[in-house]
Amino acid sequence: MARSVGFSLPVTVVVVAIGYIYFSTVFVFVDRWFGLWSSPGLMNAAIFTAVVAMCIYNYTVSVFHDPGRVPSTYMPDVEDSENPIHEIKRKGGDLRYCQKCSHYKPARAHHCRVCKRCVLRMDHHCIWINNCVGHANYKVFFVFVVYAVIACLYSLVLLLGSLANDFEKDEEQNADSYTTVYITSGLLLFPLCVALSVLLGWHIYLILQNKTTIEYHEGVRAMWLAEKGGQIYSHPYDLGAYQNLSTVLGPNIFTWLLPTSGHIGSGLHFRTAYDYPSSGSTSK
Repeated sequence: MARSVGFSLPVTVVVVAIGYIYFSTVFVFVDRWFGLWSSPGLMNAAIFTAVVAMCIYNYTVSVFHDPGRVPSTYMPDVEDSENPIHEIKRKGGDLRYCQKCSHYKPARAHHCRVCKRCVLRMDHHCIWINNCVGHANYKVFFVFVVYAVIACLYSLVLLLGSLANDFEKDEEQNADSYTTVYITSGLLLFPLCVALSVLLGWHIYLILQNKTTIEYHEGVRAMWLAEKGGQIYSHPYDLGAYQNLSTVLGPNIFTWLLPTSGHIGSGLHFRTAYDYPSSGSTSK
């Protein structure tokens, strides 16, 4: 489901950064290292273009795709034997109800103060996509980060190779005309490689645990309370590493890095560790 999007400065910054990195990589780094029209140059340019194309596509879907809206008719069924887990309020033990949206919240849904509505399986609100990362766009967001890391590392390698090639050929004077491009790209790529790699590592950890960012922080508190009471806390949606990966990325390992979403289900119900093993989607 698409959504309307207005002007966003962070999104504009990301688009400009992607464009700058692409053109500087292909038309400066690749060209000066291999020669753009040589066989190695064309091969590297084609591979990098494909990676950037995947970045752009997944980023666009992350921005424009609705993260998951709670149906206005949603009503939790406490007698549903196939959905034994019902999240309740911390105080009072009542079923979770959003006063601002005037409807019950499904498991793993949360209200976003920026979007001003509840989002299914909400992970966080990301200013860089001007959208929430939730049930319906989490995979494309994750895949975007994967390809963004690959693109930044690839570009950085080509930058360093291009510089080394200039020095080897004793072309310092000719390289001076590209000094601004090299310095700007280096200042952009080094922090991006670090930040995006950390972000990717964080979300790989979350996927392996079948947690959202919100659930991680809630789990820290739940674990502390459980230990305080002499109990052991376990995340109810943790089905094991492979099943957790399949839940988010899909049952077919060959499509894990493709922007597929046919496996995610409605986002209103999720399998838990207390369910009997069954095949198929983990979200109904």
